[in-house]
Amino acid sequence: MRYADLRTFRDRLYFTVEELQDLLGISRESARVLCSRYVKKGLFIRLKKNFYILSESWEALSTEGLLKISNLLQVPSYISFSTALTFYEVTTQVQRNYFESASVKRSAGFEIAGTVFNYYKLQRKYYFDFIRKGDLFIATKEKAFMDSIYLYSFGKYKLDFSAVDMERLEKKKIMALSENYPERTKGVIKRICGE
Repeated sequence: MRYADLRTFRDRLYFTVEELQDLLGISRESARVLCSRYVKKGLFIRLKKNFYILSESWEALSTEGLLKISNLLQVPSYISFSTALTFYEVTTQVQRNYFESASVKRSAGFEIAGTVFNYYKLQRKYYFDFIRKGDLFIATKEKAFMDSIYLYSFGKYKLDFSAVDMERLEKKKIMALSENYPERTKGVIKRICGE
């Protein structure tokens, strides 16, 4: 088998053992062994169990592609915090090779080929106000700000307030969102928004 046969996956965000099995007409076990071998050789990158990407595809990923990977690594999740604020150009604090998401399963971190994906667990009642943009799930800019403030108010998140352009956020929406949050979080919001 030649590596050129695998270039079918070049434009794919990821592929599975079963897809490799079908492409090459080999057994599932042979496809699994091939994936393991190619990860060790540096030709494939393992994203998570049974999800792979060609190394050359990983290197060519755009920021949007990395955001989609972030949604994939922990399901369900949505892009939030400083990553979403950067996406919406609300903050000048740019995080290189670092992506943050909200999740209902667990707080976790993954490092893949020098890129970090962090997930902060939110209670189900705070897991709302995100949108789907194509294949991407991302908080609204006000919700990304609220998620950040919520964790910040309990000492679980750092946010450079001097880098946040409050003019790009709808304060009324932030105040409405904050009604669902604990008093400690509401206090921080009122201080920041001047309400």
